[in-house]
Amino acid sequence: MPADEIRGTTLGTAPVPLSVLDLVTVGAGRTASDALRTSVDISRLAESRGYHRYWVAEHHSMPGVASSSPAVILAHLAAHTERIRLGSGGVMLPNHAPLVIAEQFGTLEAMAPGRIDLGLGRAPGTDGATAAALRRSDRLNEGADDFPQQLSELTRFLDDDFPDGHPYARIHAVPGPVQATSPGGVQSPHRPPVWLLGSSGFSARLAGMLGLPFAFAHHFSAQNTVPALDLYRETFRPSEVLDAPYALIGVSALATDDEKEARRQVLAAALNMVRLRTGRPGLVPTPQEAEAYEFSPMEREFVDTWNANVIHGTADEVRSGLDELQKRTGADELMLTANAHGGDVRLRSYELIADAYGLPTPA
Repeated sequence: MPADEIRGTTLGTAPVPLSVLDLVTVGAGRTASDALRTSVDISRLAESRGYHRYWVAEHHSMPGVASSSPAVILAHLAAHTERIRLGSGGVMLPNHAPLVIAEQFGTLEAMAPGRIDLGLGRAPGTDGATAAALRRSDRLNEGADDFPQQLSELTRFLDDDFPDGHPYARIHAVPGPVQATSPGGVQSPHRPPVWLLGSSGFSARLAGMLGLPFAFAHHFSAQNTVPALDLYRETFRPSEVLDAPYALIGVSALATDDEKEARRQVLAAALNMVRLRTGRPGLVPTPQEAEAYEFSPMEREFVDTWNANVIHGTADEVRSGLDELQKRTGADELMLTANAHGGDVRLRSYELIADAYGLPTPA
């Protein structure tokens, strides 16, 4: 697989390629339809301004996050964009049969040839009860422990190369390579590159050993970022996919026209996280609601810790924060996620950051 399907191009004055991670957040007073329209708007902006890729996360049973079906959303975004890479950040593989994911992403590849990434995680992307409902099993640890085997199975379905005698040797993921071997068959030379996602050392080590690109969730596991990236680089073995490590990190970043507004917006997003972490998930509150909320001392401590890892402020302040983070971590790509109540605020943030780095402007 060509490395240029993985490595991005640095544009403007950015230190590395910039990309977007979308949770399709739903604010109070808004609908999932509103959130999905915002995703289309942001993906178009990202494409026009030179962001390299646009990934959608998988989450379940969270009213404020409408990204429960990444493949469906990616198909929608593919219909509204032309060039930007689209992918999952990520599909939580233990929630799905590998063959189903191979079929879904083979279909996406057929819709948008050469533009699809398949990012995979081993966490459920939800609470234990919801994970049990998704998997039709209460043996949740089994899914995570079986992740390397599931990954191997998925890769073989994508490449259609199960060995003779394997129980799945006569099963084919369609669309996929089998079509090229059928009479008169012609198949796209592209296959979605597989990325491993993680918030600890497990996937970092596995990605390194397999020679795969790695994406780390700095936006919610900042204390583990540098150790995980170091582990990935130390264990990396060159492969047909990559001859050298390639790691991106997810970063919470929100730029606004003035610093005070940035603080108001990230406070609302932090209140949403407080509610989620205390078993009260809901829609993303408005800044007004967050300002009126009486945080307990424990909640205030959580908010302060959480927001310390959110790069926010004016465009210049965000640019400086991103530059410092990239220098400190050595990340090969920064994938920005803007968490705020309103879609217009999120859209404006990506525009301001693009301006701050002198990214291309539409013709």
